[in-house]
Amino acid sequence: MAVQVTPLNSALVVVYQAGLTALGAPIKRQKSLNYLRFDASDQALHDAAHALFGLSQNPVLDVLYRKTFELTEE
Repeated sequence: MAVQVTPLNSALVVVYQAGLTALGAPIKRQKSLNYLRFDASDQALHDAAHALFGLSQNPVLDVLYRKTFELTEE
């Protein structure tokens, strides 16, 4: 059985530090940018995330790239 893969959605998730707890642990928040181009390079997405969040005073902790696909049998 052959499986067909159909791209549905993609999202760039940026995790940033929004402050510190009373014990000094980082408070993490995240922001998602949805419906990105599937053919965008990983380097371009990484650079875009750091360029956008470089305008913020909050440091970037992680950059995640999530893709969603539909798998169907032919």
